[in-house]
Amino acid sequence: MGGRACLLATLGLLLSPPLVGAEPSSDALRRGIEAVVSRRAFAPASWGIEVRGLKSGRVLYVHDAEKNLKPASTLKLVTSAAALDALGPDLRLRTTLETTARLDAYGRLLGDVFLVGRGDPSLSGRFTEGRIFAAFEALAEALQAAGVRRLEGRLVGHEGAFAGDRRGADWGWEDLVWSYGAEVSALSFNDNTARLRLVPGERPGDPALLDEEPRSDHYAVVSTATTAPAGTKTELTLTQPAANRFHLSGVIAQSDAPWEGTVAISDPARYAAQALLDVLETKGVRVRGGVATSTEPLPAGARVLATHVSPPLAEILGVVNKESQNLHAEILLRLLGQKVSGQGTVEAGHAAALEFLKRVKVPAESWGLSDGSGLSRSDLVTAHGLVSLLAAMDRHPLAPVFRQSLAEPGQKGTLENRLRRYHGRLFAKTGTLRQANALAGYATAKDGERLAFAVLINNHTVPSREAVAAIDDIVGIVLGGR
Repeated sequence: MGGRACLLATLGLLLSPPLVGAEPSSDALRRGIEAVVSRRAFAPASWGIEVRGLKSGRVLYVHDAEKNLKPASTLKLVTSAAALDALGPDLRLRTTLETTARLDAYGRLLGDVFLVGRGDPSLSGRFTEGRIFAAFEALAEALQAAGVRRLEGRLVGHEGAFAGDRRGADWGWEDLVWSYGAEVSALSFNDNTARLRLVPGERPGDPALLDEEPRSDHYAVVSTATTAPAGTKTELTLTQPAANRFHLSGVIAQSDAPWEGTVAISDPARYAAQALLDVLETKGVRVRGGVATSTEPLPAGARVLATHVSPPLAEILGVVNKESQNLHAEILLRLLGQKVSGQGTVEAGHAAALEFLKRVKVPAESWGLSDGSGLSRSDLVTAHGLVSLLAAMDRHPLAPVFRQSLAEPGQKGTLENRLRRYHGRLFAKTGTLRQANALAGYATAKDGERLAFAVLINNHTVPSREAVAAIDDIVGIVLGGR
């Protein structure tokens, strides 16, 4: 993991609605929220809260809104807003097969073929009804249609569009095994993950049945897990003794449902190239040189053999904010840097994001940005700044796109099972880390007033579900208690 220092915003004084003199709209609102904040379980914790009317700009409630706190995944509001502003909702990202090799009369390409990634996070089953290899099947079929029957050289996964660390500064070591800590690359496949599923055997003592999706020679899983009698406590341990080598041990009770876990796969460009090679060979196109990866400039004169085009950015934003997809947010940060300064790095992305915040008058002078997803424990923002960003995006020409990217109660996403009674009145981004939870977004109050709000709590020691319930109580008071 890189040692990149946390980038501190050093913007000049920016204009924003003042906090001094802000009054709640009613004593009931103030009393209701403060009753939650002052619960004994949260006495050691730190809260940051702001509720603001979007039309009037009046701050209706405030509690330590200028205190720096960990935003968790509400940081994705910053990344997605800046990316939407710079890239536009209709941007589509191309992944291409390119070569300088000659195609001979026997259908052989006499040299290397490059699978060129440009930051498309959609090379998975997410947009194709679960068909993980759909994009690569289309590329393989395009090659066949062009008369290609054999690749005499290598299949090279090209990831040169991005540079720098593959993971964020101050990500926890335990994050790196699982899907939410997946490596970032300009060429990604299946969110750079694999799903493992363990099913109890027929009888106690039988080996448990392991299934992997997708299957690939790029990684390996060894299971020594066995089946325990019904009623036994399932106890499983996943370890990673080496890169892309996993060991699953322990017992799974015969009466229990299958265990599932999604692990992060290292070296994403090679993973993608291997997946395409497998598809090509299934379709009868042999690859003699195996797979390789590169970040070097493409050879001069390379021509495009086949192209895959991503869904529009507006749909990708929905994955980022509704599902809180970390890899996609990190890719957006690098795409933002590439667009603004020509550098697909975290540092360039942060510089572009801070310039965007300055332009839309978001007070971010005290913030610290370490990644694009909020997984870093070094990210710091304020509730006041988040609400100022939400207010700015409500005035933005692309406000409807931004709002629709957010999670909604009762709909697929991180609010699916929360605050359901407020469906249609709440659009928000959740945030969860150990000892840190947050919710920020748009709400329509009972009297019809449109609001922007941010509720953050850090340094609590209660179970996450208790902190989430408290946040939901506060949002419920804002929505229905005014």
